[in-house]
Amino acid sequence: MTEELFRADGYLRECEACVTAVQGDHICLDRTVFFPEGGGQLGDTGVILRTGGVSVRIIDTLSTEENSLVHVVEDGADLPQVGENVTARIDWERRYRLMRMHSALHMLCSVVPAPVTGGSIRDGQGRLDFDLPEPVDKVELTGLLNQVIARDRPMSMQWITDQQLAEQPELVRTMSVKPPTGTGTVRLVHFEGVDLQPCGGTHVSSTGEIGSIRVRKIEKKGRQNRRVILVFDDSAS
Repeated sequence: MTEELFRADGYLRECEACVTAVQGDHICLDRTVFFPEGGGQLGDTGVILRTGGVSVRIIDTLSTEENSLVHVVEDGADLPQVGENVTARIDWERRYRLMRMHSALHMLCSVVPAPVTGGSIRDGQGRLDFDLPEPVDKVELTGLLNQVIARDRPMSMQWITDQQLAEQPELVRTMSVKPPTGTGTVRLVHFEGVDLQPCGGTHVSSTGEIGSIRVRKIEKKGRQNRRVILVFDDSAS
């Protein structure tokens, strides 16, 4: 089992670790700062640095069905040995963009009062699908979203038991993606006075870090589903 340091601190950029397994193009470590793809958020990329300065490029991070976390290496990499001590370092600029967009989607949840039926977080773009029969004005939604972000509300985390979550189903906004359970505890991400919901992803420490956001498109997906696509508004910087 890998110690997932990013759960408690999404701002960690690197850590010292020991290689516990090497299987094909997968490397497992005893601890890591690499976030595995999940909950709609892309897995981290980066490097694993070996003794002597040898750099092993990580092109993706995944969770397996056996609940292992694996670092996927590029073809032709000089792989480390089991038991070797290494440094795991993420592509921070990419991760930070994913953190900002993930937090922006939580802000979107707070201003659209409808269940979420799907979503994804990509580098520079995010989307949520809502069970929403009525149309939404793109310009008005952009304005509401940026008003909430500009309040610069702090983010905090707390943990509740699986049973406590089961007793508070209103905390779960997503219909298609269930919060990570099974370990006995569930992490809640709380943006003060704005949004509270279970989430295993990485987030910024306050909404002001998200920056200006623009609703790029609202698409009708079926009879009741509407897809809201967000991008960073570079013109506002």
